[in-house]
Amino acid sequence: MKKIIVFAILFLAFNTSMYAWGQTGHRIVGEIAWQHLSKKAKKNVQRVLGTESLAMCGNYMDFIKSESSYDSLSPWHYCTIPDAESYHQHPQEGDVIMAINKFIKELETQNYSVDKAFALKCLAHLVGDIHQPLHVGNGTDRGGNDKKVEFFYEKSNLHRVWDSGMIDHQQLSYSEYVTWINVATQDQIALWQKSALLDWANESKDCRDQVYNYPENGKLSYRYIYDNIALLNQRLLQAGVRLAAVINKVYE
Repeated sequence: MKKIIVFAILFLAFNTSMYAWGQTGHRIVGEIAWQHLSKKAKKNVQRVLGTESLAMCGNYMDFIKSESSYDSLSPWHYCTIPDAESYHQHPQEGDVIMAINKFIKELETQNYSVDKAFALKCLAHLVGDIHQPLHVGNGTDRGGNDKKVEFFYEKSNLHRVWDSGMIDHQQLSYSEYVTWINVATQDQIALWQKSALLDWANESKDCRDQVYNYPENGKLSYRYIYDNIALLNQRLLQAGVRLAAVINKVYE
C-alpha cells in the first residue's frame, strides 16, 4: 500500500509539469477575459457555464487528463515550431492551433463534437496554453520539461517554473493577480485583439530566447523572476484579452 501511495505522489509531481500556466495562471486568463467581455457575451457565457465561472473552468482540459478517454487530446495543448523554421501544418494528431480553430468553429456553427460547454471550456484553456512560451516548443526538450533546474533550491524544470513557479511565488490569489496586471491601455487591447492565431504562436516562439536565458548551473531565484516576470504577466494579460475578443465575436 505504501508503494502505491509513493508512486501516486511521484506520478502527480511529474505530470504537474505538463500543465500550462498551472491552476492559478489559467484562472487569471479566464478572469481577465471575463472583465473584457461584452454584456451580451457575458449572458451567453453564463447560460452555457451555469454557476461555473470562466475563471474556474480554465483548468478543465487539465482536469480531464485523468480520464483515459480524453488521451487523444493531449497533443492539443501545444505545438512545435523549431527555432529556424516557421509553422507550416499541424500534425495528424492535432495541436493547439488546430484545436483552437476547431472549438471556435464549433461555437460559431453550433455543431459540437461533445457539447457547447465542453467547447467553451476547452477554448478558454487552449488560448491560455498558446500564450505560454514553452507550449510552442522547439522540438528538442518537450517544451522545457527536460531542462532540469532548481527554483529557490527545490528541484524543478523550466516548464514548471513558467507554468506555476513564478506565478505562485507572488503569493497572490488569481483575483489579486488580475488586479495587479489587468492594466492594458485601449491601444494595446486593440492591437492585441486584431492579431491572428498564428501571431500568438509566433510571439511565444519569439519569447523562447529570453525564457532559456538562465545560469548554466540551473539555479533560478529572484534574478530570474526579475528578468522575466514582466514577460510572463504580459502573456497572461494578452491571453485574457484575446480570449475575450474570440468569445465576443462568437456571441455578437
